[in-house]
Amino acid sequence: MIHWWVSGGEAAALDVLKRKLFEAEVGFYDTPIAGGAKLKADLKAMVSGGDIPTAAVMSGYETWYWARQGVLGDLSALAAAEDWSNAVPPALQKFCKYNGKWIGVPVALHSINWLWINTAAAEKIGLEMPPASMDALFVALDLAKSAGLVPMAIGGQPWLMATLFDSVVLGTNGPDFYKSAFVELDEAALKSSEMTRAFQNLSRLASYATASSSAVHWNDATDMVITGRALLEVSGDWAKAEYRAAQKKLGIDYLCVRFPGTEDDILFNADIIAMFDVEPYRQPAQAKLAKAIMDPTFQVSFNDAKGAAPARIDVPDAALDAFEQSALADVRAANSNGRLIGAMSHGYMQPTVIQEAYFDVVVKVFRSEIRPEAAAETLGVAIAAVK
Repeated sequence: MIHWWVSGGEAAALDVLKRKLFEAEVGFYDTPIAGGAKLKADLKAMVSGGDIPTAAVMSGYETWYWARQGVLGDLSALAAAEDWSNAVPPALQKFCKYNGKWIGVPVALHSINWLWINTAAAEKIGLEMPPASMDALFVALDLAKSAGLVPMAIGGQPWLMATLFDSVVLGTNGPDFYKSAFVELDEAALKSSEMTRAFQNLSRLASYATASSSAVHWNDATDMVITGRALLEVSGDWAKAEYRAAQKKLGIDYLCVRFPGTEDDILFNADIIAMFDVEPYRQPAQAKLAKAIMDPTFQVSFNDAKGAAPARIDVPDAALDAFEQSALADVRAANSNGRLIGAMSHGYMQPTVIQEAYFDVVVKVFRSEIRPEAAAETLGVAIAAVK
């Protein structure tokens, strides 16, 4: 299996899967590849060379890309037998199926619009409550800067800057605008004053951030918050696994709240294990892998280690900790009221070519290569050119 779970916290979650497969008498041979972009490139080279893996971790429209190549297997019979359709939210099922066939299984449902705060750093600057508005967030960042702390930690890859901007757009303008701009690709929304205001907020946030070196990865930024060198970061719930690995406690060592203005919304991505069309002798192990991943007990234990909500929302939550119980409750509510929204930055809103046009403009604003006042028009033109 090809995967990108290489950080300390992710390794702990992967061990849960290894133990589950051992119980099912399945040998596990993995190829870890750091970073989604490198995994995509390496996987393409492998498949082109005829080296077909049993399974690979994917995200969003990447599953559809491989399905269109005709190289993914069909798990529909197993899915029907185990009633996956009533367990997985429809917004996530969309990417586990192609032309009505199940092509992969979701192992975790992440939400990306979280604000992580080091409590000792917050006490140092006199921050008594997590920021509940964009204005309050800027006040907190100013206080951290004055105290000699790094106000906001962030890695240097485009997907991290875009992850931040997803929350900024949603928090600045609300879910209806987010959907209009990124689901419908409405040109008026993309070029609007509301989008300009979101880019202005992004530019201002960037002024408080760590230097955006491409050598700084997401877990490096998380470590800055864990160790108190930085006040906060905006990150997905995968960060929780790093806090756990560092033996930090929620509510004592750190706080985690929704990004201001997104309290009722879930911007999600997910780790999907796509199954390749392999020789018959490999298919029984493949089916055992899928069955193990969709087992409710495994979903709880894996995501307890990884920090995500289970991809199955029908699992009992008694074994989850307080953070994960809250996250699962949020997912259930958002699934019920239409506010479980795919993250543009993670390939759950638009295909790669549009996502890359989005990345390009966001990164340029973050790095002050383009003024935020010009960015909305630039984004609208860039997306129109590739859609």
